[in-house]
Amino acid sequence: MLLDRSKAPEFRVPEDFELSPPFETQLSNGARLFFNNTPTLDVVKIEVIGKGNKASLPISQNLIPAFTLILLQEGIKSKSSEEIAEFFDFHASEVNPILSFAHEGLGLLTTKKHLGAVLPVFIELFTEAIFPLESLEKRKSQKRLGLKLEKEKTALRAGQLFRKSLFGSDHPYGAEPIESHVDEITVERLEFYYREMLWQNIEVFVSGNFSNSELEKISDQLSAIPNRKESEEVLIPEIITNLQWIESRENAVQSSIRMGSFSIPKSHPDFIGLSVLNTILGGYFGSRLIKNIREDKGHTYGIYSSLAEIGLSEYWVISADVQKAFYQEVIHEIYHEINKLADQPIQDDELEVVRNYMIGQMLSRFSSPFDLMDRFRAVHHSGLDFSYYFNKLKYLKSFTANDLQALAQKYYKDKKLVEVVVG
Repeated sequence: MLLDRSKAPEFRVPEDFELSPPFETQLSNGARLFFNNTPTLDVVKIEVIGKGNKASLPISQNLIPAFTLILLQEGIKSKSSEEIAEFFDFHASEVNPILSFAHEGLGLLTTKKHLGAVLPVFIELFTEAIFPLESLEKRKSQKRLGLKLEKEKTALRAGQLFRKSLFGSDHPYGAEPIESHVDEITVERLEFYYREMLWQNIEVFVSGNFSNSELEKISDQLSAIPNRKESEEVLIPEIITNLQWIESRENAVQSSIRMGSFSIPKSHPDFIGLSVLNTILGGYFGSRLIKNIREDKGHTYGIYSSLAEIGLSEYWVISADVQKAFYQEVIHEIYHEINKLADQPIQDDELEVVRNYMIGQMLSRFSSPFDLMDRFRAVHHSGLDFSYYFNKLKYLKSFTANDLQALAQKYYKDKKLVEVVVG
């Protein structure tokens, strides 16, 4: 039988799918360890993640956590930065900092063959870092240049000003890093942050092909990592939102637009439905914003809407780089598409396209052994478990036009958004 290439293959929605939660144990240092066995893969991934303390620092010191984590590989008591780099390269391994307002930590990617040699050195990074002054000054110089370049790029600048407009310039989530903040970074401050504020309430996520005895040995080694008591929450300044910020640039040919507002957490009963609505609006390449502003009017190459979180807050944002002469028209059309979702029910054919797209996208995120742990962390840090994905599949298979219109009326209808334009 010949294959008819003029017809797309039939998409079948799966009845269900299986997910096995990671095995959980506790290290002798009190940290929780989650283990995902990968019997077909001899690559090992270890992530040690603790509470983020960036928001607890003065605004002028908001670069301290990033510099602390980056400089951990610039020298430990037993090895120089060159020796550390050569060691991990020789053993086909890499170490990456993990940093957000909510979390701070380090990740290791290596092979099972080399784990015995690599793990002790990885653990030394948590206790033996020395923060060489020469390396610090080099990184500070690079950061100063980076801040200047970021201001010149309209897209980066618009993203920065959007958070500043949403939260306020005195709020840690909205604070804009500036060159004087680089001057606040000293070896003494890095050492203090490293020894007093990092590694609080840590959790360890391990993916690899290990027997019970091998995992027990690894757990004993990982127990040497500090696990400090979580510090008390600091009082975060009040959110002060500025609804409009326009930064004109005379010679710019395009304008970067960011529009959005506060949203709801993943644990909220409406979140899955809102994620469907966001996809229809601007969350994939067949979205309404793409069809209107890219395909029909040609004002942009791409425009997207996304749900995001920063620290303890959630927001949604629409992002686009558009022809400067038409940015006001684009903003008008964005409001038009938002309100249309609240005023008119979505047609069945559009519903089915989005339904199939989102089911396929969700299932594709479980395609590799490491994906399982990544997806677990994504819900675990929101206080959820794998039941979230089963609930999501159930919702994606059953949502109706009326369900989505009700959500649009609740969250989108006649809502004034933060508007940021740079360019």
